[in-house]
Amino acid sequence: MNANQQHLFDAYRAAQRGEAPPVQPGADTVRTVREVLLWRRFTSVVTAPADRFPARALRAARSLGASLLHPRPLRQR
Repeated sequence: MNANQQHLFDAYRAAQRGEAPPVQPGADTVRTVREVLLWRRFTSVVTAPADRFPARALRAARSLGASLLHPRPLRQR
């Protein structure tokens, strides 16, 4: 049974009992997407430039390149 069939079943049962019908599946999807986009915009403004993704990715690439060019010797015990 998919979500729409379950919703129809629950709406029918609510109508038989005289209750309010349940909320349709996906009714708040657009609002949720808008809130996520707003949160991403907010965090991009408040986050320091050095902590943003491009700067972190560049630091990781430089670190990886440096470790490949100049590997550390293994410790001997």
